[in-house]
Amino acid sequence: MENDTILSYIESLLPDQDEAVTQMEQYALDHAVPIMEKTGIEVLISLLVLKQPKKILEIGTAIGYSAIRMCKALPETEIVTAERNAERFKQAAINIEANALADRITVLHGDALELKEQIEEKGPYDVIFIDAAKGQYMRFFKMYEPMLSKNGCIITDNVLFKGLVASEEEDMSFHRRRRALLRKIRTYNEWLMSNKAYHTAIFPVGDGMAVSIKRGEKDE
Repeated sequence: MENDTILSYIESLLPDQDEAVTQMEQYALDHAVPIMEKTGIEVLISLLVLKQPKKILEIGTAIGYSAIRMCKALPETEIVTAERNAERFKQAAINIEANALADRITVLHGDALELKEQIEEKGPYDVIFIDAAKGQYMRFFKMYEPMLSKNGCIITDNVLFKGLVASEEEDMSFHRRRRALLRKIRTYNEWLMSNKAYHTAIFPVGDGMAVSIKRGEKDE
């Protein structure tokens, strides 16, 4: 059975979203804004409902789609999210306000690698969700994981990159920049899986999702 057939079947079972969410999905489609795939966001929300985090840090707001979806599913949760693209930042602020979530979602404008102090002031975080520049994933992880609460988790999206990470290491049909990005993602995935401070699993949902759960220290 084709993967596309399975995906279409699963998506056909998903409940309809409210008009505001549907409008964001259409805006993303019309303006080529990358947002989470439908199956990916549903798995993410399911994990978060089980976790019940009080505070989430999101690296990569885009137009606010995932932050809004997470907030609607978790009425007691606050989210701090960062976006470097000025146009997307403005649209995210509009969407957050339109969904009456400005009191629970704080959106910061700037490169997450340059916002450490601002983000740290609002921590610690029970969940860190990384969904930004894939070539910087390891830097994001290392910079922000000290802000993670005990027994927290870090979730990274797009770790399979359309399945291309499973292609031949030096497939010359790919542009040089594409090959370099794939190497970085592979290196990140391998580093995650070998990081003894976390238990990591990679799930082939959406564009690939890595869930890294902080092991914590055992009681003496």
